[in-house]
Amino acid sequence: MSVRWGIAGPGRIAATVAAEFAHVPDAELVAVGSRSLERAREFAGRFGIPQAHGSYAELFASDVDAIYLATPHGQHTDLALAAIEAGKAVLVEKSFTTSVADTEAVIRAGRERGVFVMEAMWTRFLPAIVRLRQMVADGELGEIRAVYGDLLAFREFEPADRLFNPALGGGAVLDLGVYVISFAQQFLGTPSLVHAVGGLYPNGVEGEAGILLGWDDGRYSTQAIGFTAPGPGRQVVAGTKGWVEVKPRFHRGEQLSVHLLGREPEELTLARTGVGYCHELIHVGECLAAGLTESPVMPLDDTLAVQQVMAEVLSQLGR
Repeated sequence: MSVRWGIAGPGRIAATVAAEFAHVPDAELVAVGSRSLERAREFAGRFGIPQAHGSYAELFASDVDAIYLATPHGQHTDLALAAIEAGKAVLVEKSFTTSVADTEAVIRAGRERGVFVMEAMWTRFLPAIVRLRQMVADGELGEIRAVYGDLLAFREFEPADRLFNPALGGGAVLDLGVYVISFAQQFLGTPSLVHAVGGLYPNGVEGEAGILLGWDDGRYSTQAIGFTAPGPGRQVVAGTKGWVEVKPRFHRGEQLSVHLLGREPEELTLARTGVGYCHELIHVGECLAAGLTESPVMPLDDTLAVQQVMAEVLSQLGR
């Protein structure tokens, strides 16, 4: 089947994803919607999209099969619920929403309506991360005991920018923390302990955080996130038989450094196609062709678990 896609929200990330459709078989980007018809038309002209809609309601009422929801975090809930009500499959940009209650509402709506819904955690679909998960599943690393790393990305503080605007879901946790928490959660599951320290900008939005996640059997994950300093952006997955480093920057990683006990280290390169967003788009198409309403790679229970951890981190930081 060929999936007819529409994009809601013609911003920066939408432009990156739109270009990725050149690498996605059995998919067509046929529509874009915005609150501004002028912006929708400009975006459509830039990417050769046949339909431009001046409202999200018009987009959801059009003849698309799936919606890529690329608006700021704070708008995700209402738009995702509207798209689900219209019977459209929805790929929701991360962070999924800005609260646990909103995430639960979107998940409940998708399940009750029988509509496919997935968080756009593109890192899970990169060839290098797929290989790493297979190594773990095959027992090559033994029992996974720790995941540790960082995602530090220096940004000048601009209160009006989406990254720092609380009304738009700004802050390091929803923008960067979602990556590191989701990365750890896919290998260790949902933690029983969350501890966070960090600092806030003058407008009350967090700029940085150190996060410790713990499990009852002693497994742990330590993560650093922040806009206040640069960092490598790497992850290490450590097990009883060895460890693997996902080389910087891990969230778009292509290189694995494999260190297994009793064997020589091995360097693996697994290139992503295009920028890398096409891999999750291909996966959504495969899920729809198979009649699935949830992804086995990025299930909604994982999305909810990560949202709950982020909520606890934000609470401990004073948000």
